Amino acid sequence: MKAVFLSYNQALTDRVNAILDGQGIRGFTRWALTEGRGSVDGEPHYGTHAWPSVNASILAIVGDEQVAPLLEAFRAMDEATRMQGSRAFVWNIEQAM
Repeated sequence: MKAVFLSYNQALTDRVNAILDGQGIRGFTRWALTEGRGSVDGEPHYGTHAWPSVNASILAIVGDEQVAPLLEAFRAMDEATRMQGSRAFVWNIEQAM
């Protein structure tokens, strides 16, 4: 099993939900308001007057075979919305209950 962490502009929530649905990923935890800025480029997402956009983040625990298709779909969304600065990270899950 893997943990997949997705961070994206909150405006992309419907697209991310569609990706998860399309990949058959039902269970996840979402943080509706997360702040951040990219390590390379893109504008900060701070939820302030100067930088009003905010991110949302999702953590989903998925089977190993689900990771590549999920990342490919997320990457395609990111390429279509490049300035939004979507990111995905994957960790190994040692145990779950």
